[in-house]
Amino acid sequence: MLKNLVLVGFMGTGKSTIGRQLSKALGYPLIDTDARIIAQQKRPIADIFAKEGEEFFRDLETQVLHSLTEDKCHKRIIATGGGIILREENRKLLRELGFVVWLVAQPETILERTSRNKERPLLDIEDPAERIRTMLEARNPLYDETSHLILETTSLSFSEITTGIIESARYHYGSQ
Repeated sequence: MLKNLVLVGFMGTGKSTIGRQLSKALGYPLIDTDARIIAQQKRPIADIFAKEGEEFFRDLETQVLHSLTEDKCHKRIIATGGGIILREENRKLLRELGFVVWLVAQPETILERTSRNKERPLLDIEDPAERIRTMLEARNPLYDETSHLILETTSLSFSEITTGIIESARYHYGSQ
């Protein structure tokens, strides 16, 4: 494989963890778009949301994707933030970057995984379970439109997920 593997999906579906596993398995560097934004802004995402708002953060995501496409990066694992697919421009850029894998988890699993992290500004509300269901309903068609592969992560081990992604990407790139 020469192209990138791009991981999309809702928060708490395992993008960062699976990204690290894929990076280790393939020897490709991991680029985490959220981590890149945090490093550039020198502050946490929750602070960006609180001070500048979500739209500003989405602008930063788009800038990161443009920089990756302009750099013509190859052989990278790109883990993205959960809302990166909200902009049509981003969905197009993600597909240009490589093989896009949508990691899916059940709402209950997402709630369990995200409740351990207080750096989730969109879930810092009274009823995060309802917010998760509402956001998934709105975002799932966008993830679907963007991805080459859909992978349910709830009942799979990290090694099963990693192997499935690598084999699917090899097949995808081999058939082009």
